[in-house]
Amino acid sequence: MGVTSQLLSVFSRKPIFGYKAMVYAVLAIGFLGFLVWGHHMFAVGMSTPLQTWFMLASMAIAVPTGIKIFNWIGTMWMGQIRFEPPMLFATGFILVFLIGGLSGIALAIFPFDLYVTDSYFVVAHFHYVLNGAVVFPIFGAIYFWMPKMTGRMLSERLGKISFWVLFVGFNLTFFPMHAMGLSGMPRRVATYADTDWNVYNQIATLGAFVLAIGVLMVLINCLRSLRFGRIAPADPWGGNTLEWYTSSPPPPHNFDSLPPIRSERPVDDLRREAAAARA
Repeated sequence: MGVTSQLLSVFSRKPIFGYKAMVYAVLAIGFLGFLVWGHHMFAVGMSTPLQTWFMLASMAIAVPTGIKIFNWIGTMWMGQIRFEPPMLFATGFILVFLIGGLSGIALAIFPFDLYVTDSYFVVAHFHYVLNGAVVFPIFGAIYFWMPKMTGRMLSERLGKISFWVLFVGFNLTFFPMHAMGLSGMPRRVATYADTDWNVYNQIATLGAFVLAIGVLMVLINCLRSLRFGRIAPADPWGGNTLEWYTSSPPPPHNFDSLPPIRSERPVDDLRREAAAARA
C-alpha cells in the first residue's frame, strides 16, 4: 500500500491527500488485524457471541481501509495525472482491492460466511485481496524503479499493453468464481457435473492463460530493456524521494553529499527551490 501511495502521488503531481489520516488508518488496520483471526474459523462451531465479536471486528477494518481508498482518490482528484505504466497498475490496484474489500465485508457476516465456507467465493475474495494488495503494486514498482536500478527505461507501449492484458486476464480468471461459490461450487474438487460450473470454469481457464501472457509480457519487457532500453535519466518520473536525487543507476556511495531533508518529499522540495531560484 505504501508503494501505491508513492505511485499515485508522483503520477498525480500532488502530495498524498490526508497524509496523517492515511498513517492513522494504517496503524488502525495493523491493530485490528490482531483481533480478527477468528473470521477464518466461523465454521468450526464457535459460540454466537464469539462469532459476533469477530464479525464486528472484521467489519470495523472496512473503516480505515475506506479512509485509505478515499485518500488515494483524493490524491488523484484535480491532479495532473499521467497514465504511465506504474500509474496504471496503481489505479488497477484500487479497483481490484475495492472488489476484494467488498467481498470481505460480506464474508465478515458469519451467517453468509457459513453459506459460502470452502466455496469458490472464498477463493475469489482471497485472490482479489492478494492481487490488489501485493501483485499489482509489485508490477507497478517494477515499472517505476527498474530504470533507477538498471539505468534503462522499460518500453512504455509494452508496459501499457501488459497492464491491460493482466487486468483483463485477472478479472476473467477470478471474477466468475464469485458466481461459482454463490451457486455452491466447492474448492478442491476436480470434476463437476453442473454445466453452469463448467462454463464458469472455462471462462476462468481462459482468463488464466491471458493472465500468464500478461506476466510473460512484463518479463520480456524487463529483459529486453536491459539491452535495448533507452538510457534512463536520473529522475524520469519527477519522483519525490531521495533515490531520484542521484543518477540511474546510483553510484555505490549514493550521494556526493546528503541533500537537505525538510519533508517526506525532499526531491520535490529541491525541485521547487530550483524553479524559484530560476524565476
